[in-house]
Amino acid sequence: MTAADTIAAIRADARFAKAAATLAAEHARIVDDLVTLTEIPAPPFGEEKRAAAYLEMLRAHGLEEVEQDEIGNVMGIRRGFGNGEMLVVAAHLDTVFPVGTDVRVRRDGTRLMAPGISDDTWSLAVNLGFIRALDAAGIRTRQDILFVGDVGEEGLGDLRGVRHLFEKGRHRERIRAFLTVDSPEVDRIVAGGVGSRRYRVTFRGPGGHSYAAFGIVNPMYAMAEAARALAAVEVPKSPPTTHCVSIVSGGTSINAIANAVTMEVDLRSASATELARLDARFLAIVEAAVAAENAARSTAAGTVAAEVTRVGDRPAGETPAGAPIRDIAAAAVAAEGYAPRFEFSSTDANVPMSLGIPALKIGAGGRGGRAHSLDEWLDVEPTEALRGMRTSLATILALAGMEGIA
Repeated sequence: MTAADTIAAIRADARFAKAAATLAAEHARIVDDLVTLTEIPAPPFGEEKRAAAYLEMLRAHGLEEVEQDEIGNVMGIRRGFGNGEMLVVAAHLDTVFPVGTDVRVRRDGTRLMAPGISDDTWSLAVNLGFIRALDAAGIRTRQDILFVGDVGEEGLGDLRGVRHLFEKGRHRERIRAFLTVDSPEVDRIVAGGVGSRRYRVTFRGPGGHSYAAFGIVNPMYAMAEAARALAAVEVPKSPPTTHCVSIVSGGTSINAIANAVTMEVDLRSASATELARLDARFLAIVEAAVAAENAARSTAAGTVAAEVTRVGDRPAGETPAGAPIRDIAAAAVAAEGYAPRFEFSSTDANVPMSLGIPALKIGAGGRGGRAHSLDEWLDVEPTEALRGMRTSLATILALAGMEGIA
């Protein structure tokens, strides 16, 4: 049976129709869960309150082995009838917004606005809706489904939640496929994981008066040279590879040679090989910039040195064309009249992709925009939202093995 045949059989089944009807009947409840969760702040490294609330929601949905692991992920199992193999369906708990951000939800018709509402709180609420729909329809799956609310997807969280799931989690040996539900749009399927290396580099020197000590080494010049040299590095367009000096800071006064300055750098590539090449080039650039500054000016009061700290390391990976999981997701998207598009991005799916485990990022339904901004929005208009939910639910059932569907 082809992927398209499998999706067609699932969609034609009366149980799927019942599940879809349940999603429609409970649309308002899904939105209520969304508002409740959005208004619980989940700043970087501060997901505890939202995790606690989501843990209780999972427990209330009758999952088995509901728990919170050592890193902070919350999860529960919807038991299958097979041999214990497992599909993970995840959504991340954290947002990019710092402590103190106003996360109250504002409404304008079906459009809801709040920081983090579409990335990724909507998916947390929709996954709960999926559990209720499966239960109401009496649908059984061959594989266990592990529903996860994970921590640390954004920024310097560095995918720590899903990394822990696959490196130390007690279910790691049973996971056969992984879906992260992340963003509303279902037509954009992420099958390639953009890897990243992130650095904080502090250049230190003796410092001194801008006039009286003129001529001694200046760490600001070393940092500037490193930034200039990185800017000149040519990178391939395919596989997509980028570099960016993102944040600079330091110095004490306009009339003082700085004794310490810092820059933060983001290096990315869809290729692990290209990322490693760019990483090595950057480290060599820092070393050369320090050496050039120490050679160019007086070191009588001391030398310039660089302290290099890696603050992020997201693995690159890809679920390749021809993989059954891609065919299934594309068939589910097409069955609802969307045109599926496969993309590269940086999501929780990077981790399993890098390990060779079939993984994708799929959507939760609806439309959203302005992610990572204070005016982030989500349109939960039922027709479009439910169309997307049906798409992702069919994907989940095809991968988990819906009972009675070959």
